[in-house]
Amino acid sequence: MLSFRAMAPDDYPALLDLMRCTPGVSVRDADTPEGLARFLARNPGLSFVAELDGRLIGCLMGGHDGRRGHLHHLAVDAVCRRRGVAAELVERCLAALECEGIRKTHIDVYRDNAAGNAFWRNAGWSRRDDTYRFSIVRGGGPNA
Repeated sequence: MLSFRAMAPDDYPALLDLMRCTPGVSVRDADTPEGLARFLARNPGLSFVAELDGRLIGCLMGGHDGRRGHLHHLAVDAVCRRRGVAAELVERCLAALECEGIRKTHIDVYRDNAAGNAFWRNAGWSRRDDTYRFSIVRGGGPNA
């Protein structure tokens, strides 16, 4: 039985396993149990998981800065893809963000993630070529 629910800090071990097995999804220094707990506390009810017969098979983290939504770490177990799991996770995150008054949402996708880029394009998202993402890591490792 396929079910969806809000993500919880206790999901961390299964989330980490899923993200590590999903091409195009990177696990960085910020992806710690404490980091997940902080993200979920700051953005309650905006991140979701999918379970099949009690096993976590999909995840998507959603949050916002008060103006724009941001999605992170969409992952679905390879044997469970093409069943609408990712689309349902996205819809749940977007609906929850909209309840917070957030109507515009972004996601970063690696350029070489062909499957991820195809998913977002087919879902009606627009790739932006007018901006660059700049990052800095302060006081942490190279991938924080």
